[in-house]
Amino acid sequence: MNATTPQSTITLASPRLTSLSHGGGCGCKIAPGVLSELLAKSNLPKQFFPDLLVGTETADDAAVYKINDEQAIVATTDFFMPIVDDPYDFGRIAATNALSDIYAMGGTPLMALAIVGMPINVLPHDVIAKILEGGESVCRDAGIPLAGGHSIDSVEPIYGLVGIGIVNPKQMKRNADARADDVLILGKPLGVGILSAALKKNLLDDAGYRAMVDATTKLNRPGAELAKLEGVHALTDVTGFGLLGHGLELARGAQLSARIDSSKLPVLPGVQAFADQGVITGASGRNWASYGENIQLASSVSSAQKALLTDPQTSGGLLVSCSSDAVEQVLKVFADSGFADAAVIGYMEAGEAKVFID
Repeated sequence: MNATTPQSTITLASPRLTSLSHGGGCGCKIAPGVLSELLAKSNLPKQFFPDLLVGTETADDAAVYKINDEQAIVATTDFFMPIVDDPYDFGRIAATNALSDIYAMGGTPLMALAIVGMPINVLPHDVIAKILEGGESVCRDAGIPLAGGHSIDSVEPIYGLVGIGIVNPKQMKRNADARADDVLILGKPLGVGILSAALKKNLLDDAGYRAMVDATTKLNRPGAELAKLEGVHALTDVTGFGLLGHGLELARGAQLSARIDSSKLPVLPGVQAFADQGVITGASGRNWASYGENIQLASSVSSAQKALLTDPQTSGGLLVSCSSDAVEQVLKVFADSGFADAAVIGYMEAGEAKVFID
């Protein structure tokens, strides 16, 4: 090597990003049952802050703190290991996923901070730079600054954001405020975890990869508009615990039953075929083990459909609980923002806090 060669031009052999992590995307989440046990054993004293509108009580998407009658701060953090091998796409997916929690509260992002953990002696620095660049591109798309962050040298690559947003307290949407007879609408198609499993097995073609990336990098902007609709009662986003897990959080929060029609679920291209072949993530099984006793499946639901219902979604869609007369408005908000796959998938009804799958 010529002694005058700039360091920036040296390219080390880069391993596949997904080969460096034991799990990818929101499939890295601690299983919901284990998480509940850990929190229950923490013995942290409960403290009362009257302006803390949303804390840990309802497993909601972000914390919300009231500043005045018209403004509240929305704060969240989300990070994970690679779900794809392209560093730029990994950064975009992780950043989009993190900002989704703000939209799921009905808020609008204000700024973000980066969370960066990288195996510095394993990954070439230009690869790490591409991850950061991908995250920055999403923040620009959201119209916010990436204003700083924190980095460490870690064994596995980790990237995500702290997201700070704002919401009108009167328009804030929790995941616990669904009402009986509400209609359930899902904003994005399911199957991200299954496609990521196919990618790891080298089974995913270019079209399937592009469908996965397009879905996971689409900002859930409709959340801020949906929050302004009087008929929208509850919002959450479907991520690592799968549709069943986050649907169960709606049911538990409202002390109602959620009923989902498995035939109406929007699904990403190729996902059903992979599920039929048994190409699924380990997180799907962990999810079912954590909350399956609170799910009632119709006898017609296949094992592949069950895997789809528990499939961990990374940067998944908004799950909306709204009055029947607001359905057209909600679907229009989604359609106007380019969410062509948004669909009615079920409803809420009086009954025990469970999810019923037809």
